[in-house]
Formats: sequence, structure tokens, C-alpha cells
Amino acid sequence: MKIYFESYGCTLQKSESSLYLNKLLQDKDNRVVDNPEDADISLIGTCVVIKHTEDKMVKRISALEKTTGKVQVLGCLATVNGNTIESENIEVLKPREFRSFYEGALDDIEIKSDIYDGIPINQGCTGSCNFCISHIARGRLLSRPVDKIVNQVNMELDRNIREIRISSLDTAAYGKDIGVDLADLVNKITAVNRDFYLRVGMLEPRNTYDILAKLVPAYSSSKVFKFLHIPVQSADNAVLDAMNREYSIEEAEAVWEKFTDTYPDMSIATDIILGYYNDSRDGFEKTLKFLEKYRPDIINVTRFSPRPYTKDYSKTPLNSNLMKEWSREIIDLHATQMEKKLDRFLGKEERVMVTEEGKNGTMVARDINYRPVVLQGNYKKYSEVYCKIVGHGGNYLIGE
Repeated sequence: MKIYFESYGCTLQKSESSLYLNKLLQDKDNRVVDNPEDADISLIGTCVVIKHTEDKMVKRISALEKTTGKVQVLGCLATVNGNTIESENIEVLKPREFRSFYEGALDDIEIKSDIYDGIPINQGCTGSCNFCISHIARGRLLSRPVDKIVNQVNMELDRNIREIRISSLDTAAYGKDIGVDLADLVNKITAVNRDFYLRVGMLEPRNTYDILAKLVPAYSSSKVFKFLHIPVQSADNAVLDAMNREYSIEEAEAVWEKFTDTYPDMSIATDIILGYYNDSRDGFEKTLKFLEKYRPDIINVTRFSPRPYTKDYSKTPLNSNLMKEWSREIIDLHATQMEKKLDRFLGKEERVMVTEEGKNGTMVARDINYRPVVLQGNYKKYSEVYCKIVGHGGNYLIGE
């Protein structure tokens, strides 16, 4: 069977979808093709984090059905809208059905394709945010055993992959259902006596705060990228309470400060939701001041998008023109901050690992803090080189 594959959304969704693809490829008669026109079936991993994304997914599935005929749908759309898109030619694998994958079927999949996006460590999460469709789509927390994940790390290393990525809706929730935690997992992975780097996926502030004393030391390994993706969403406690985020901005700040006090050059990404129904200019000013103080390397800004089945589905977002104005303020602030932040690396020598091809004959590498460094020339993937930082763009360094 010839399979065409596409995947969208978060790292967890992509890693799950690519693993499912590789499960299909255990059958030696199955293979991946580059075009849907040449395929017997199209496999698509989907995302529905906001309504606009869901609409794009539905449109793309329709196009693949017309081109390929048979389509199999994975990811969050399968739960949120699966019943309406399922048909004779469209098969839906719902995330709740996919949970059986976490109960053993993930453990020994041999990777047969270059399409592989990392290691999923747990399904579901412990939160119940009023705006979030993901925890509804994916259900309660279900963590994979530590030894099974470490075994999969070794399988990746056997394929000469040296950037190991672990992912979930909330990596900090890992293990709460099986009596371990993320720090235990990081320590077990970095104890593997082989040459690699580990990137930890998104961590929610609540669960990170609870394991902070153990997790920060776990990052001290030279194998761990000093990178943190911690979605704050708002710096106004009134908004966080309405969202049911289960932490205060002070607790989120404690997480941020503990990591940056220990690893001053680490890079941090955060997510901000604008236009929440009880937000205000005063609340936005608190968020702006938070960003001014902590200067994240990456800011993912989205507008509040009421989703079906969530408690906030009936809530009305703030005026869209106002959201454009607020978004622009964050973008302008971030651009100014990054100019100053990246300037301080000029002239420094960095050891970096090449991770992917860039544009116009360049390669993209990562330093220990996971900052992208663009190099001119052709380097072998996963090779390590020393370079001098000679410039930067808006969110990346340029090495020579």
C-alpha cells in the first residue's frame, strides 16, 4: 500500500502521527510516497486548537479525499469533529482510541521512515482549563513507563538521531499516574551512556512548580538543552482564575526565575492568549510588564477562540481590532528585546550541533540553549562545530 502523509499541530500530535505511520510501515508491502495523487491512502494528523485551524483541517481532508480517495484522520479533529467528517472514504482514529497505543503498542515500533517527530511520553493531562479543547480531546493522564521511553531513546540513537525530543500536552504532568515525575525521566534518559542532546517539550506552570526543586537540577546534565516552553497565557490573576489555569502569576514567575537564576543564558518560549472575555487594558498591561521583565525568546500569541464542548464556548472574545492593537504591541516589544538580547552574543564562540537544512544553502544548528544558529555551507546533520557569532536576525544567530 502506498501512503501519503501530512501532519499539523503540536509536537505531541506530530510525534504520535509519525509513530502511527511507522507502525503501518512495519508491513513491508507499505511505503511512503511524496504526492497524494500517487497514494492508495492519505494519512493526516490534525489540530483544532482554534476554529481557524479546524476549518483548515476540514478543507485539507476534503482535498485529500478528492485526490487520493481514501483518507485516515488522526489527531484532535478526530474527537472534536470526527463524527461529522467520517464517511465511506474517510476513516477517523479518535485520540481516545489511540490511548491503547500508550499501553504497549508504542513500545517496540521500528522506525522505517525519515518522518519522525520525537517521543510521546504521556497522553492527556491533569488540567481542566475552561478554554482548552485539547484536554477534552485527549482525556485523563496516561503516562508511558520510564523503561519503555528509554528503550525508544536507544532506538532513535541506533538510527543516528542525536536530537532526542520528548513531548506531551504537558511534560511536567508526566508520571503523576505511575508514581514518578519528569525529573526522574530526564535523569534516566541522560544516564544513557551515548552521545546526544535532549529537548524537553512544553511544561505547564502548575505541574512545573510542583516539581521545581527536582526538575531544575535534572537540567544540569550537559545532554539537556537549556530550553523551556512554559505557556503563561496571561499575567493577570483574574484572567488566570477565569481560565481555571490552577496557578497564580507569582508561581509562574517563581518557575521562570528559578530556571534563569540557575541557567542565565537559557532560552524560554511562552504562549499568550489575548482577548479573553474578562480581560481588560489593565490586565493586558500586567502581561506586557511581565514580558518586559522576563524577555522570553519566543512569544506565541493567539486570540481567544471559544471551542465547542469547553466551559467557555458561550463566552464572547474582546473586540478583534483591539486584539490586533495589543498583538502589535507585543510584537514590537519582542522585536526590540530580541535585538538587544541577541546583540550580546556577537563575537562569542559557540559549540553548536547541526540539526537541519536552512534556506539558500545554509544549515541550521542549535547551541546548548537551543537558540538557532545559521551557518553558511554544507554540514552533516548532527555534526558539532565551533563557530563565531557574527550577526543575527530577528530570532536567530548567524555563525561563521
